[in-house]
Amino acid sequence: MSERIVRVGLGERAYDVVVGPGLIGRLGEWAAPVLAQKRVFVITDAQVARHYLDPALAALAKAGIAAQHHVVPAGEATKDFAHLEALLDVLLAAGVERRTTLVALGGGVVGDLVGFAAAIGLRGLPFLQVPTTLLAQVDSSVGGKTGINTKRGKNLVGAFYQPRLVLADTDTLATLSMRERRAGYAEVVKYGLIDDAPFFAWLETNGPKLLEGDGAATQEAVARCVAAKARIVALDERESGPRALLNLGHTFGHALEAEAGYDDRLRHGEAVAAGLGLAFALSESLGLCPADQRRRVEAHLQRIGLPSDLPALQGIVWNAQRLLAHMARDKKVADGRMTFVLARAIGQAFLASDVPAERLQGFLADLCERARS
Repeated sequence: MSERIVRVGLGERAYDVVVGPGLIGRLGEWAAPVLAQKRVFVITDAQVARHYLDPALAALAKAGIAAQHHVVPAGEATKDFAHLEALLDVLLAAGVERRTTLVALGGGVVGDLVGFAAAIGLRGLPFLQVPTTLLAQVDSSVGGKTGINTKRGKNLVGAFYQPRLVLADTDTLATLSMRERRAGYAEVVKYGLIDDAPFFAWLETNGPKLLEGDGAATQEAVARCVAAKARIVALDERESGPRALLNLGHTFGHALEAEAGYDDRLRHGEAVAAGLGLAFALSESLGLCPADQRRRVEAHLQRIGLPSDLPALQGIVWNAQRLLAHMARDKKVADGRMTFVLARAIGQAFLASDVPAERLQGFLADLCERARS
């Protein structure tokens, strides 16, 4: 199966996203043309390192590229100021230069952390993304969003900073747990719901194949998602307009993650899946979206094994006021007004900053009451 290449068109900062099997074994071959010097620093996490660090280093050595490496702890807790400072200290102690390329080998946490370190280290270091999870391959590795979490919320400190190359090796998905694949699948579904109803219909048929590891279905889905994101990023790199549509499901999802304490009870993709269902439910409650469209979204998420409503989590009693407080800290808040991504139908998402406060409060209160019953 040959690789597929999607170009992210950003003028002088344009780059390729390569999607296909076996790419880590060819990392040096793909990286060499975009390196300013034949020296890189690979950053990965403890879990990914067991599977892919040695093959990545071997591929770089084969191409004559000198490589150092550093392993960070796995998990969302690594995306914080303490781990960012520690990583920068490692890089500076190793004597990285402005032409030394950082390689983010891992999922969304590694990609976001390394991308932010690249954006601020020595006032800007080149970096490559080598995403190893479905979620990272279809979403977080493309488009230049980097950042860390704070106690005030998710991804509230960061920068828009584009990689030089993205290598999405679809073979890496074979080592993911089914839970991790499902979590990534939420971001796949999102692209169909935003503006591609035919893709959503394709997923209704082929989504289970993707989760079961079918290579052709996986490559097709990843490539289509990357192409969709590349198109939007080229139009709106810094989320001043249409790029905000990519946050469908995330206003609710981030609030759920914050309330759950960013722990393993609720993965990011699981929260996004619930957020997708809730965005369609809110759209229906406001008279914007037919009930049959909401039911179709919920049915597909449930068939895949993802939540489409407030998830039942041990130790969590959902509270409308606390959820509302988390949502009020969302990055899309402007002039004190929350901006939601809502939908008129599958494939017809739009931005709305005029949701009446009392309607939102009533919607959340009903949700939480239903979850308790």
